[in-house]
Amino acid sequence: MFTRIFGKTKQETNALMTLDKLNETLEMLEKKEKVLVRKASVEVEKAKDYTKAKNKRAAIQCLKRKRLYEQQIEQLGNFQLRIHDQMIMLEGAKATTETVDALRTGAKAMKDMQKATNIDDVDKTMDEINEQTENMKTIQEALSNPFSMTDFDEDELEAELEELEGAELEEQLLQPATTAPAAPVQVPAGRQPARPAPQKHTAEEDELAALQAEMAL
Repeated sequence: MFTRIFGKTKQETNALMTLDKLNETLEMLEKKEKVLVRKASVEVEKAKDYTKAKNKRAAIQCLKRKRLYEQQIEQLGNFQLRIHDQMIMLEGAKATTETVDALRTGAKAMKDMQKATNIDDVDKTMDEINEQTENMKTIQEALSNPFSMTDFDEDELEAELEELEGAELEEQLLQPATTAPAAPVQVPAGRQPARPAPQKHTAEEDELAALQAEMAL
């Protein structure tokens, strides 16, 4: 593990050092190019002066040196292009290496997580969750059912109801009969109201009347 980390650091260090070296070389070539451009300009001025002085031979020599400087300038330009190309390739390779290393690190982390997660443990956990869910559903269904009244004895309830009905009937028998007085009927003069025919009482009604009389005493 430490070897890999140190190796990775060494690769990054080498890449950075190479880029720094290429930058230094590029700056050096640019400085040389400026010097050669300045020298070429000087030779042009000398050639002009020799031309004014009618010294054709010296003017031609100045132009030859100018051409040599221009050739060196062109060569330095090609060197700079090669260095730029090398820097671009190196930076791209560095980005590619970092990307691959990041992907490798992510793959290893995922692999370690998969090792830590056992498929049997996952199945066991899901079974426990399903079991608890079913238990909760059963509890909720039991609580939502209406209260059942089928546990009472129907015969006992019927007997109790008969006792209540008998007590109510007895209470009604013990109460004295109260009848509202009949309103007087006005009969025209000369006519007598017909007397109602006597009603026949049953034995049960006679017994009830005697019992009410005793209660009135």
